Amino acid sequence: MDQTAAPILDAMTEYHQLSRYGYTPPGHRQGRGADPRTLAALGTDVFRNDLLATAGLDDRSSSQGYLEQAQALMAEAVGADHAFFSTCGSSLSVKAAILAVTRGEGELLIGRDAHKSVTAGLVLSGLQPRWVRPSWDARLHLAHPPSPDDVEKMWQRYPDASAALITSPTPYGTCADIAAIADVCHRRGKPLIIDEAWGAHLPFHDDLPTWAMDAGADVCVVSVHKMGMGLEQGSIYHLQGDLVDPVRLKQCADVLATTSANVLLYGAMDGWRRQMVQDGRAMISAALDLVHRTRDRIDAMPGLHVLGDELIGSEASHDFDPLHILIDVSELGISGYQAADWLRENARLDVGLNDPTRIEATFSLADSEASADLLADALAALSQAAPALPENSPVSRPTPGELELDTVVRPRDAFFGPVEVVPADEAPGRIAAEQITPYPPGVPVILPGERINEPVMRYLRTGVEAGMVIPDAADSSLGTVRVVRE
Repeated sequence: MDQTAAPILDAMTEYHQLSRYGYTPPGHRQGRGADPRTLAALGTDVFRNDLLATAGLDDRSSSQGYLEQAQALMAEAVGADHAFFSTCGSSLSVKAAILAVTRGEGELLIGRDAHKSVTAGLVLSGLQPRWVRPSWDARLHLAHPPSPDDVEKMWQRYPDASAALITSPTPYGTCADIAAIADVCHRRGKPLIIDEAWGAHLPFHDDLPTWAMDAGADVCVVSVHKMGMGLEQGSIYHLQGDLVDPVRLKQCADVLATTSANVLLYGAMDGWRRQMVQDGRAMISAALDLVHRTRDRIDAMPGLHVLGDELIGSEASHDFDPLHILIDVSELGISGYQAADWLRENARLDVGLNDPTRIEATFSLADSEASADLLADALAALSQAAPALPENSPVSRPTPGELELDTVVRPRDAFFGPVEVVPADEAPGRIAAEQITPYPPGVPVILPGERINEPVMRYLRTGVEAGMVIPDAADSSLGTVRVVRE
């Protein structure tokens, strides 16, 4: 195929060249009716290119097949059998994959460090999760992907499960041994889904961790807006092999997806694929050179430590992506929450993941010496300012064993069943009817159907007091908790 083509972008250009006009949604008519103040804030091109996909960009029967062409080009570029674009983020793509491999019933092996979107898939489907123990690092308080041995043990316990779902890379950048896990699954004729939301760039450079498709995964979900250059909500789910029906996968996504897909997101994914094919290797090489220098620069600053080699080991991660700069700030005597807030308030810089002792700055292929200098200068200023910050509130962190709550009710039954609201100090011993998720990174600590224990409740409550954000709990202050009515 002609990888220099970008069918969706080319169709958008032709649409404007032909001066097409539609008596269809969107009602703003390419910005003609938009509020001038909105145009000033968002830009006229946003509205100009917000086009209807069918009976707009393409004709009423989609006879030109712009989307299908773009997806085929993407699949060829990365070596997958099929690629499907989603404008509802990887949260939808993961749900679609779960439904496709299980047909909405039975059991699914899932790494317990899964994103909250997986929980949503369980609630919607009624599936029984069989949680695979992550590789816990009790010293660093990190959950790395499950090991192949742990996946093997779970298959032995639950041989009738439909598939396995593993997150790799994690939000910290650590990666599973996907090839070995895929072999474990395939010996049983069962598919492996990889939630690779943080790995859209992995197919395009040999010095990055192995891409899931190259390692033998059957379905791989990537978020183009995270480590690629797409727009927010742009996601692609890739498929290979014959263990998952491509028609069923596409139809499951269609059941969940919007019927008003935004062609801006499609166009951005189309253009990003072309960019990666043509320039991706050089761009990634430059980004890796920059990030290694920046990691060393930050690690040399007083009170700051950039995690690296300690993230990899036989009992931890198989590999990691160095573009995730995970910075321990505990020697400054402040929390990661304080560090994130200080950087936003005083340096006008936002970081992603933050926890009781760390912050994470994720570099992309768009970063430069100038943006690296911004980060380094801001962190140097933080190091100087830290002694004057208020004393951080201590967070009580559970042991790995205490974090492993028992699932006693299916997530769907707990979520939709009779519920009561109890004070937080009465929650231990009760079955959760909601998920409680520190965000970012969005990995639930408590899931619907799990029996809450006191160490986890103490961790969450002391975390909130220290600055932890829990957006999905009904009471984000965790003064109360929704539990299954007894």
